Amino acid sequence: MQRFLDNVLAVTKESVKTFTYESLNNIVRVINGVSALVLTLLPGKATILVGIQGWELRPTLRGTCFPRWMDNGVSSFNHFIHELSVDSDVSSLEYSSEEEEEEDSDYDGYEEYPESPSSQSSRASRANWILVPIHLLLGIPFRLFQLAYSGSGVSKPSLAISANQHPSQSHFPNKVQSLKDQIIHRTTDRRRGIIEDLHMAMEIFIEAVFDVVHRAVHLLLSPSEALGTLSRLFSSHDDVAEDASTSSATLGDNEPTPTDRNTSSRSSLNTDARTCQDVITELGYPYEAIHVITANGYVLLLERIPRRDACKAVYLQHGVFDSSMGWVSNGVVGSPAFAAYDQGYDVFLGNFRGLISREHVNKNISCREYWRYSINEHGTEDIPAMIEKIHQVKTAVSKPDTEEESNDGQLYKFCAICHSLGGASMLMYVVTLRIEAKPHRLSRLVLLSPAGLHHDSNPVLSVAEHTLFLLAPILSRIFPAFYIPTRFFRMIVNKLARDLQNLPAVGGLVQTLVGYVVGGDSSNWVGVLGTLHYNMNDMPGVSFGVSLHLAQIKRARRFRMFDYGNAYGKVYGSPEPLDLGEHYGLVDIPVDLVAGQKDTVIRSSMVKRHYKLMKDAGVDMS
Repeated sequence: MQRFLDNVLAVTKESVKTFTYESLNNIVRVINGVSALVLTLLPGKATILVGIQGWELRPTLRGTCFPRWMDNGVSSFNHFIHELSVDSDVSSLEYSSEEEEEEDSDYDGYEEYPESPSSQSSRASRANWILVPIHLLLGIPFRLFQLAYSGSGVSKPSLAISANQHPSQSHFPNKVQSLKDQIIHRTTDRRRGIIEDLHMAMEIFIEAVFDVVHRAVHLLLSPSEALGTLSRLFSSHDDVAEDASTSSATLGDNEPTPTDRNTSSRSSLNTDARTCQDVITELGYPYEAIHVITANGYVLLLERIPRRDACKAVYLQHGVFDSSMGWVSNGVVGSPAFAAYDQGYDVFLGNFRGLISREHVNKNISCREYWRYSINEHGTEDIPAMIEKIHQVKTAVSKPDTEEESNDGQLYKFCAICHSLGGASMLMYVVTLRIEAKPHRLSRLVLLSPAGLHHDSNPVLSVAEHTLFLLAPILSRIFPAFYIPTRFFRMIVNKLARDLQNLPAVGGLVQTLVGYVVGGDSSNWVGVLGTLHYNMNDMPGVSFGVSLHLAQIKRARRFRMFDYGNAYGKVYGSPEPLDLGEHYGLVDIPVDLVAGQKDTVIRSSMVKRHYKLMKDAGVDMS
């Protein structure tokens, strides 16, 4: 009888599992199918979905692919960094000798710098790239066995070089190994989305319910065993005091540390919460964290990929809703930070104030007080503090072993590469310091779609502008900043991004809708939502003041400082806020501008407007 009931319960349990599992799958298929239907009715999807493969009806689980802008696994921006470094230093002995040796197709010219772990990865040739699939075919079975056996995810790349081995001897194997590990990590990324979590939760719940039913039926069919269980239950109460005294002596030894709790929680939730430091060190590059305090007490994180003896440094500053992670998150073959390091730069990655961690010297600062800032504070407090810290670091290690110095006496060359909001803030920094006759330390600027001029933009941004001005008194009280405040909802966003990759039609719909706002190029916006920038532990936000400042710039059709209303006379000492575009003539260093032809947030026409203003003012432009 008991065996018969066990078989009935087993069959019933599997039937319930199958029914619930298929019911959820059918709901997912309906959502995906409706999304595919809506997607067919939307105009312009053909251009927006170029390069986003597989938005067919059937939901699938697939790894992410390399973006289209990576030519044969090599970022086009990596080539830009290399050409820039050669062009800017063409007269120096260092690069003249390097170019002569490059003509012989030999990489020994780079040995004057310490070899980076994957320095050749950003210069992979077509012939070398062909070998990667061969290594993958040989390496995936072993890696999958390793994953199944350890259950700990993809192992870190083994990039160390033995002490008695010359770097050039292990250079090519290291390159292939790093590329292989990156691709395997992308294709075996098993972060779970919400749908996958629901599948698992339902299975656990059904198992638990049927386990209770099975035990109850077993006890009912065996009265003697039930009485024995009850007697053991009551007798165990007599030993509670003795057991408690014994266990209390060892409780502290077995209790997990807070770090263990965080690790287990993070693993169980299956979210990728790696930091910029994790990404850099996992790829074998050196890392250093520098904490910078601004004049009004904000604690900024300045991250570094140190090449301490380098006589040239580069400072990378992110844009809106971004962080330093944006310069490294594509791995060795697609990240400007690694490309610059491989070309001999000492790399510094800046972070504006505005991360959810909200670091400040005043630990009791209120949320509203923390987010009370505009672009002014980015350009006149954040960037000056970080650049001055970089100058202190480089001056401390720079040695006057050469007579060549920059115009202001620096023993190192200092280039800044800034994107979007970072570009506008950097221009503000240079202009305001030049007005005050203070040194800005920079020798070159590279601005990628710099903000600052926005009157030619898409209709969505125009609606946002009018909304901000109309409801500013109300919105500023309700939303001091635009961000996701709790870890739970950040986790939901992170997992939804994973679901968008597993449900191609839904992901294609999101891709199309986002493309209407930010531009009709082939950027993988679904992939962007799932990047490490947006994890449950921290996430970049934008203050209401920064948003209002951008709206003011758009309405004024000029690149101006923040308009404080009736109080701007006291702040600036002039009838109107400072117009930065009128003072572009003070920029005394070469400036390179980069625009996206299909970018509708910062259109190429606005970048050309920056170019014309600077060119007319006599700035050395390209």
